[in-house]
Formats: sequence, structure tokens, C-alpha cells
Amino acid sequence: MPGEHSGTVALAFSGGLDTTVGVSLLKEEYGFDEVIGVTVDVGQPDYEFEEAEETAEALGVDQYVVDAREEFADLCLRAVKANADYQGYPLGTALARPVIAKAIRDVAIEQGANALAHGCTGKGNDQLRFEAVWRDTDLEVIAPVRELGLTREWENEYAKEKGLPVEGGDGGRYSVDTNIWSRSIEGSELEDPATIPDDDIYKWTENPSGKAAELVEIEFDDGIPVALDGDQLGSVELIEQLNEQAGAHGVGRTDMMEDRMLGLKVRENYEHPAATVLLTAHEALEGLVLTQEERQFKTQIDQQWSQKAYEGLIDAPLVDALEGFIDETQERVTGTVTVKLEGGHCRAVSRESEYAVYSESAASFDEEDVSGGITQQDATGVAKYHGFQSRLARKVTESLDGDGEK
Repeated sequence: MPGEHSGTVALAFSGGLDTTVGVSLLKEEYGFDEVIGVTVDVGQPDYEFEEAEETAEALGVDQYVVDAREEFADLCLRAVKANADYQGYPLGTALARPVIAKAIRDVAIEQGANALAHGCTGKGNDQLRFEAVWRDTDLEVIAPVRELGLTREWENEYAKEKGLPVEGGDGGRYSVDTNIWSRSIEGSELEDPATIPDDDIYKWTENPSGKAAELVEIEFDDGIPVALDGDQLGSVELIEQLNEQAGAHGVGRTDMMEDRMLGLKVRENYEHPAATVLLTAHEALEGLVLTQEERQFKTQIDQQWSQKAYEGLIDAPLVDALEGFIDETQERVTGTVTVKLEGGHCRAVSRESEYAVYSESAASFDEEDVSGGITQQDATGVAKYHGFQSRLARKVTESLDGDGEK
């Protein structure tokens, strides 16, 4: 709590209002001798780093910038193998937080800090995601916004009073979080679920009206996307290219009511073009190469993986166990999928794999027999038994109802 500290604290530093005010509070209210700022690159736009650097310099804070784009992109592609999705949201912010938290922790230890701090509110998910990583150390965890019960209005007034450098962006109208997997927009009038957002909240996705459809071929190797239209690409480049291509067609917008970990419902708007395309293509390829039983069971596994990822617990023992099953299935998720980008939508229109659990002749309505000596007539016995228990249950119920029994 305030007034009981000394030494050095490493602050998750973006240069925004919360962390700018946090620098001052950590010194004046908490008593730390030094605050170092750590900014982690997970694909934010360049201007955010420029503003963070300028703010850190104005505040007299030593800033450390960590490039974690490749590590984060690799995690996003792990998420593709799990068809990761939480209530229609592909987990961009959730996946980024543990990566950011680990980078800040490592810098703090290297620089001899005795505490870690973030600017997260006490109402959100990020406080839990950061601290799940940080509380695995001996460093103290400080959360000024939560501990002091701060509001954005109070922070703005405090910044003016102290002459703190708070500027840039959209003036704080919205809270925006960007990484290469997704861009989130929340706050202001968007908090009202009845408000229809203006199109100007979107930066990655364009109005697709009048654009000709575009086909994109995606190659997968063991469940991981490795190439676009035959060009082998690294994880960062592949995601960035798809964001641009799919975003031009308006693909990947989500407007949702999200159930946060603390039980609060919030209205969220997201953009995630590459995530939408890759998840769509991956599921299409799984549909070709996995058996019905594998697909049904994997749906449950994927849901559990997504839940732990949403909670920021991507390193939990359960996730290791889940990935054991996922990785086993992905050994056959190798092949190509062509998707069509059109009118704000993405759909798979072609899929090929040497591991296809599919026989065109067996499935064809133009062929009399199935395969392996199985004929259409052999289905008669199956048809007679199908629904047998349901028919029997109805007869029992009708018989009891007729006798006046319940």
C-alpha cells in the first residue's frame, strides 16, 4: 500500500494515462526511489512507441523496450491449433498479457528491481493475467489504479495538476489495445450496448462495399499455417500480411457482450482479420482429416484451452495436458485450404490433404456401392435400429400417461 516502499519498481509502461500517472504515484504516494518503464512490443503501431519514448523522457524514466513479436506470434499460431475462441473473440489481448508480463518480469530481475507494477483497473481481466505471472516471483506486486480506487476522470485531473505529459491518440475517448492478433476498442459511448458504433472506430478493417472477392491459399504443416499463396512466411509476417489482405475486405469485426472473469459483462468491439481467416481455414482442414469422434472430443479440449488462455493461464499444467491431445491430432492437419474474402466474410471454398479421411466415390450419390464391400442396402439394418431407444421411451411414457400415472 502507499507510503511503505523504497527501492526500484518496474512498471508496465505504455505512455498512456494510467501508466503516466502511475509513475508519479509510485514515487510520491508509494515512496519508491526509482521507477523504470518497460514497454513490450507485441505488434503495436509505431506511433505508440514514439509517444511512450517521449513520455518516458519527459518523466525522467528509464525506458526498456522488449521485442516480443515473434514469441507472441508463435503463441497465436499455437492458439490456431486449438481453434482458440472465447465467446466469439479470438483472444488477442488475453494471449498477449502473459507474454508482456514475462518480459517485464525478466527486465525487472535483470535491473535489480524489488517490485513490479501495472496500471490495470480493479474491474478488468488484465490485473489477473499480469499477476498470475508476477506472483510466481519474490517481487512485490503494486497496482495503483486498483489499490487507490482511481477513475479516469481523477487521473486526468491529477495529470493536469502535476503537469504530466498526457497527449496523443484519440484524447482518451476510447480505450484501445492493439497487437498483431487483434485490436480492441472499448469505453465512452460504446459502453452502452444499445449504441451503434461509428465506422471510424475501426482502423484495420475497411467497408467492403464494391470490392471484388479475393481467394487466398493457406498451407498448414502439423496444424501451423506456414505459407500464403505458396510463399513461405514467418509467423509475424504471415499474420501481418493476412491482417492487411483480409482487413481490406472488412473481415474480422466482432461486437459482443463479453463475460469477464470477475463476473462483469462488458461491451467489446474487436478487429481481428488474420485470426478470423486462420481459424476458419484451420477448422476447415480439420474437418477433412480428423474423424468424427476426434472432432467431437477436440471441441471440448479446445474450449478448455481457450478458457485457460482467456484467464491468462497459458502455462497451467492443464494446458500442457490439453496440448498433448491437440498436438497428437495436428500431426495430420497438413495440407492447403483456400478461403474466399468477400463482403466482410471469410469462408473456406477448397481444402486438400494427403491425410483426408474422405472418399469421393464412397460419398458420391452417383455411385451404387460405398467401399470395402459395403453396399447401400447394408444401411437398412442400421436404419431400423436408429432411434430405437427414443421410440421405446415414447411408448413407455404414452402407456403410463394413458393409465393416469406420472
